[in-house]
Amino acid sequence: MKKATIRFTSLLFICFSSSMTFAQLTSSKIDSLMQDALNKFNVAGASIAVVKDGKVIHSKGYGFTNIETKKLVNEETNFQIASNSKAFTTTALSILEDEGKIKWTDKVKDILPQFKMYNDYVTENFNIQDLLTHRSGLGLGVGDLMFFPDGANFTITDVLTSFQHFKPVSAFRTQFDYDNLLYIVAGEVIAKVSGMSYEAFVQKRIIEPLQMNNTYAGISLMKDKSTLATPHSSESGTIKTIPTLELQVNGAAGGLISNSADMAKWMIVRLNKGKYGTDLKETLFSEKNYNEMWRIHTVLNVRPDLRYNPHFSGYGLGWGVSDEKGYLKVSHTGGLPGMLSIVVMYPDLNLGIVILTNTENGGAGLFSAVANTISDSYLGLDDFSWTNKIAESMKQGRNTGDDVTKKVWEKVKSSKSVKVKNEDFIGVYLDNWFGKIEVFEKDKQLWFKSYRSPKLNGPMAFYNANTFAIKWEYQAMNCDAFAMFSLDENGKAQSIKMKGISPNIDFSFDFQDLNLQRVEK
Repeated sequence: MKKATIRFTSLLFICFSSSMTFAQLTSSKIDSLMQDALNKFNVAGASIAVVKDGKVIHSKGYGFTNIETKKLVNEETNFQIASNSKAFTTTALSILEDEGKIKWTDKVKDILPQFKMYNDYVTENFNIQDLLTHRSGLGLGVGDLMFFPDGANFTITDVLTSFQHFKPVSAFRTQFDYDNLLYIVAGEVIAKVSGMSYEAFVQKRIIEPLQMNNTYAGISLMKDKSTLATPHSSESGTIKTIPTLELQVNGAAGGLISNSADMAKWMIVRLNKGKYGTDLKETLFSEKNYNEMWRIHTVLNVRPDLRYNPHFSGYGLGWGVSDEKGYLKVSHTGGLPGMLSIVVMYPDLNLGIVILTNTENGGAGLFSAVANTISDSYLGLDDFSWTNKIAESMKQGRNTGDDVTKKVWEKVKSSKSVKVKNEDFIGVYLDNWFGKIEVFEKDKQLWFKSYRSPKLNGPMAFYNANTFAIKWEYQAMNCDAFAMFSLDENGKAQSIKMKGISPNIDFSFDFQDLNLQRVEK
């Protein structure tokens, strides 16, 4: 998903390019680059593959799959590829379109009658491509709280009927706002049309033909998980293992498991316009849909950048599409807790780079720095010291976020003497898409718990006015939140609005989309 990912990480530096250039990086230089990045970004392990002109020119693992066991990463170590799964989803739909089983303009409601958006016009006109292009009119990461953290009991029916309860932030098809839930709907379209589950279709029609023998369309399909890297977090300042997130419903937004060796095969077939096999006689998807996936459907602003001189930027079908130094660039990032990845391809150069990592949040810095450095060498640019620059930028961002959260908890500590009438806040509150939560008393302190997402529970500490800070028992990601109560004329709480405390909170914790209203217990 993501988060980013995530799930996108944007680390932009505007500069003039030096007249000095250097040759494409050798394997030994990539080794040095990866080791340096592992250290500077505090990443447990990573894997990389580089393909050029239809051949794998570098594929290797670095660091540890788990810092506790010290098992080493290699090219067959599996990682959750998160939102890089979205390209498999759009490829699956391309296959169905090639076979005449769908049209890109087919209305979603005609395939999934339960699907309902925030108004009748959008519901009536929402088509398959609208599921894939992040232009629904809804906000960034809307509804992701159903699946972050994992362990909730939301169903595909909950997803299909949730969109009617969200408020749009822009007009339909006018603005890019990254969305995971609509990809889950796309996965259900694939299941409905094909007569098999999303995972079964992707496994049978994409993964098996390409002989991606250690790739799985869902973690549940892995019989032997010994090859799966362990996710880590460095949020606390010390790197530690965290639980593997397992997505519910389907994996269309971020559920695939793969490794650098198999992802090299994936990049090669993409660069070959869907052709694969001996003498490229086999076709995974048509050239028509190759072009459809890699053309811009949702336009994004182009940032001024003297280093790369870009002219266009946008989102295709499961891919970001832009240009650098006159070359087409197709890319995507992915992020789940402790699992961060990137795929970057330059079709004009027949070049592809994939980097998979197992540490939050240093993995994003590593994949950005390494991918930029390698691609720069093929674009004829000077060595820009990406690793050092991005490491410093991330440090500054982290320090800013830490300062904000530190001040919040300092204020909480200093407000402990404030007397709170717990009974005014205790009760059950309902949000139309997220369900019920309860504010209750435990050891004379207020606690928050979600009925449907059991990991969202924790103590509530008075912060200011009618606002409380929640320290979740779930700490695998930085997601502590404010709960802001509205009171009636007698001082009794009637509703709750929420938002994340840290400015660095992952967008998938969309607490701001909740509208919790008091109901009878």
